[in-house]
Amino acid sequence: MLPAVTRPEPPLVGDDSAMLPAWLDYQRATLLWKCELLDGDALVRRSVPPSPISLLGIVRHMTLVEWGWFERRFAGSDVPPPISMEHDHDVDWNDLDPARAMEDIERFQRQCDISRGIVAVTQSMDQVVARPRGGEAMSLRWIMVHMIEEYARHNGHADFLRELIDGAVGE
Repeated sequence: MLPAVTRPEPPLVGDDSAMLPAWLDYQRATLLWKCELLDGDALVRRSVPPSPISLLGIVRHMTLVEWGWFERRFAGSDVPPPISMEHDHDVDWNDLDPARAMEDIERFQRQCDISRGIVAVTQSMDQVVARPRGGEAMSLRWIMVHMIEEYARHNGHADFLRELIDGAVGE
C-alpha cells in the first residue's frame, strides 16, 4: 500500500527550466496521490467495460511513457523498456497483478527519477531529441509540455477511478 503522498507546489514565477519540471513533478505526484492508501485489489480495479483502464494500469502506462520520451527518445538510450512489451504491446494495461502493485509503483518512481536526472543535466529546454520521431526534431520544452498534458489527461481518468473505488474526490 502506497503511503500518503504530498504534492510539491509549483512556483508561481520562474522560467521554463524552473516551471516545467515543477509542474511535471506536480502531475506525477497527483497520479500517486490518487493511488495512496489503496491495496493492490483496488489499484487493479477496472473502470467501465470494455475499457482496460485502472489506476495501476495508468501507473504502468506512465512508466513506459516516461521511459519512451526521456530515456529512449530524448537521451537516445538503448536501455530496454522498464516493462517488457515483447509479448503484449498493451502490457501496461493488461498484465496487472495486485500482489505486484507496489513493485509497479516503485518502478514508476525509479523511472521518474531517471527522467528527472536526464532533464537536470540538460543545458537548455531548446535542446532537441537524440532520436527524432518520424524525422521530426522536437525540443525538451515540447516533451515537457507534452508530458504535463499526458499526465493531466490520465490524472482526470484517475479522479474517476478513485471515486469509483472509494468515493474519494479531489481537485
